[in-house]
Amino acid sequence: MGLTAESLKSLTIDEVRDAIAAGRTTATALAEAHYDRITAEDRQINSYLSLSRERALTQASKIDAMAQRGEVLPPLAGVPVGIKDVLVMRGAPATASSLIVKGYRPPYDATAVERLESAGAVLLGKLNCDEFAMGSSNENSAYGPVRNPRALDRVPGGSSGGSAAAVAAGFAVATLGTDTGGSIRQPAAFCGVVGVLPTYGRVSRYGLIAFASSLDRIGPFTKNVKDAATMLEVLAGKDALDATSSDRPVEGYRNALDGPVEGLKVGVPEEYFGDGLDTEIRAAIERALDGLKAAGCVVKPVSLPHTKYAVPTYYVIATAEASSNLSRFDGVRFGLRDAEAKTLSEMYSRTRDAGFGAEVKRRILLGTYALSAGYYDAYYKKAQQVRTLLTRDFLAAFTDVDVLVAPVTPTPAFKLGEKTDDPVKMYLEDIYSVAASLSGICGMSVPLGETRDGLPIGLQILGRHFGEATMLRVARTVEMG
Repeated sequence: MGLTAESLKSLTIDEVRDAIAAGRTTATALAEAHYDRITAEDRQINSYLSLSRERALTQASKIDAMAQRGEVLPPLAGVPVGIKDVLVMRGAPATASSLIVKGYRPPYDATAVERLESAGAVLLGKLNCDEFAMGSSNENSAYGPVRNPRALDRVPGGSSGGSAAAVAAGFAVATLGTDTGGSIRQPAAFCGVVGVLPTYGRVSRYGLIAFASSLDRIGPFTKNVKDAATMLEVLAGKDALDATSSDRPVEGYRNALDGPVEGLKVGVPEEYFGDGLDTEIRAAIERALDGLKAAGCVVKPVSLPHTKYAVPTYYVIATAEASSNLSRFDGVRFGLRDAEAKTLSEMYSRTRDAGFGAEVKRRILLGTYALSAGYYDAYYKKAQQVRTLLTRDFLAAFTDVDVLVAPVTPTPAFKLGEKTDDPVKMYLEDIYSVAASLSGICGMSVPLGETRDGLPIGLQILGRHFGEATMLRVARTVEMG
């Protein structure tokens, strides 16, 4: 099996597993080939923050030994995988792309990480992201921005920009990211890969450095829909260490891909196709809808009337939860500590001032304000009430349709530095993604080709709660054209 740079870019999970089982390559050779490519090419993209070579090669040796003995290989046998650096991984740095966690090496694995390795995955290292997953461009990392492999002057999207870029560049076959308000779907669209947002509770959050606990979700980035189904099958399921994880049985997502789509009802929310949507993205989605019609789907308009309130609602709830979650980073137990402080309160303030970046400070301040005694009812309580209305919109829509189809983002990937001076403009990048996050439903981005300038276009497919199997089946139909 040739392990050239181009072959690594297109390598899939099934191809890896089949090649190792047939003796055409080894897990060790695959891991080394990916490390060589990362060393040679990642300087300009900056997707990895740290590499876990010893752990990866130890796992690869175990997979090679199984193959040599002729044993049945696990579903992710030898598959090189990268992990977003808001998920803890035993012995590896866990920075959340922030200076305030510098030096912390957790003694345990996140459940999602453990499940991947148990399924045979080879964990290459930790991936760059926006600090504490706060951002839409991956320009908020304390360790420098990530560049889009498809256009190096463009952002890869955020906050999981490193995870999307690593798959697009061939630095991993699959990766893990997190999505709080669009942070899997948007970078997947910008980088031209598949990204899945599972239903809230479908994948355990144990071991995730929290941003907003009622919104954060872990999901995969892959090169095609079948690989996404494979990854989700491994990740999904109840976890005794996460009380919010669902005990609902995990469906056979891979098998569901081959089911018919004829007769499925596809809703097109009118609120997602207004002014501001790029004309090339609109045209690409219309072509995809024509393809679904040709496959036997029934396409019909639907309305989600409270969509216009989604962005302000999200930025009240998410910042409020961030204000609470990030209070634990104080210089006392782990990470950065200001050595010159004379009092405890001074140590808190100086450590946080030095350790948190500008966007994290902004969101902590917004969230603290929204939770303060004089403004709780006016902002946080009201936002939670609107969140209920947004959820009801989706529940009503799904009584009439099986999935929703919409844009992921209003524009293709924008240039580095283009929106960093205008936080509101940056927040509006989430206009098509935050409503699904607030409602807890599942969603994904699947590539739809590219613009005339060669920039990837993504299609967002949204499913009802625990409707991943149907969502993936529709995505597979779109992918197959």
